[in-house]
Amino acid sequence: MYNHKVVRKWYKKNKTVLCAQNDTQKQQYRKKDNFQEEKQMYGFENETFLNVLHGAVDNIEVIKEVLDKASEKGYENIFLIGTGGTYSMLSPLSYMLKTNSTLEWYYDIAAEFVKAKPKKLTEKSLMITASLSGDTKETVEAAEYAVSAGAQVIAFVGSADSPLGKAATYSIANAASNDNLVEEIHIQLFALGALLMKRNGEFEQCDRFLDNLRRMPEVLLKVREQNDERALAFAKKHKDTKFHMFVGAGNTWGETYCFAMCVLEEMQWIATKSIHAAEFFHGTIEMTEKDMSFVLIKGEDETRPLVDRVENFVKQHSDCVEVFDTKDYALEGIDEDMRKYVAPTVTSTQLERVSAHFEHIREHSLEIRRYYRTVEY
Repeated sequence: MYNHKVVRKWYKKNKTVLCAQNDTQKQQYRKKDNFQEEKQMYGFENETFLNVLHGAVDNIEVIKEVLDKASEKGYENIFLIGTGGTYSMLSPLSYMLKTNSTLEWYYDIAAEFVKAKPKKLTEKSLMITASLSGDTKETVEAAEYAVSAGAQVIAFVGSADSPLGKAATYSIANAASNDNLVEEIHIQLFALGALLMKRNGEFEQCDRFLDNLRRMPEVLLKVREQNDERALAFAKKHKDTKFHMFVGAGNTWGETYCFAMCVLEEMQWIATKSIHAAEFFHGTIEMTEKDMSFVLIKGEDETRPLVDRVENFVKQHSDCVEVFDTKDYALEGIDEDMRKYVAPTVTSTQLERVSAHFEHIREHSLEIRRYYRTVEY
C-alpha cells in the first residue's frame, strides 16, 4: 500500500522521472539516475492510518462539547462551506441532512459564498467548514466573513494554529495527510450531522450511529487491503487512458466529483468529467462511445437505482466500464441499516488505492503541481 513519507523521499530521488513529459525522456532519466522501481512506493503504515482515524473518532467527544457551546448562543440555520476537496467532503453531510432532517441548511462553495453574501447568514447562523492545511485562501476568507456577520464557525483542521483554525469560533484539530484525509473528515462530519439532528429531536439512531463510526477505522483498513489488487489492475489498465467519465449520485456524489477533479485532474493531469447519474441522460449520453471510459460509483442509499440505470445503458454501448460498489465489501461491524450512511467513506477508501497505484504506474507524483499554489492566479 501507500506511505506519503516514503513517496516524498522517493520523489526527491527520482524527481526528473516523474516530471518527464514523454516516454523517451523517462527512459533517458532512468538510465541517467540509475532508476530502480521500489516496492516501497506501495508502502502503507497500518498504524499511521489507524492513529489518524482514531484521532477523528476521539474528536466525537470534542464535537459534543463544541455543540454545547454553540447551542448556548443558539443557531437557526447551518451553512456547509468548502473549497475543492473539502467542498466535496461536505456533500454527503448535505445529503444526510436533506434526507433525515428538517434543519435549515445551505451548501455552498467558499468563494461564491463570500461574493454572494447570502441574506440568510446572520448572527444566528452556524457555519461548518474544513481544511487540512488550514490556509486555503477562499476557505479562510469565508470563515472570516461569517464571523464578521456574527455567525459561529466550526472548522475541522490539521492544526488549530493554522489561519483557519484561528479564524474559526471553534477549531477541531486532527493531524492527517492526503491519503487519509477524506476518511477522517467524514467520520467527524457525520458525527456532527448526527448530533445536530439529535438536538433537533431527530435521528433517533444517533447513538448507535456514533458507535458504528467508532468501528470505522478497522473496517476501512480492511477495505483498503481487500481493494488493493483490484485498484492496481485498474491503474495498469488505464495507465494511458486520456479521458474518463465518472458517474455517481446521492451521498457518494461528492466523492465522485472529488476523485475526478482533485485526484485525476489536479494530481494526475488526466481530463475527467464528473456527471451526476440523474443528469447523464440529459446531454452527456451523447458522448458515449465504444472506447469511452466510464467509472461508476455505487453507494447504498435511495439513489442507487439512478446509477444502475446509467450502468445498464453504458454497458450496452461501451467496452470500457468499471464499477466501484460499496456492496462488494462485508463491512463487518457496521449495522446493515448504517451501511448507506458510511458508503461515501468506503468509496474514498476504495479510490485512494487507485490514486496510489496511478502515481506509481504512471510515474507521476500526486504532489507535483504546474499551477496550483505555484503561480499567481
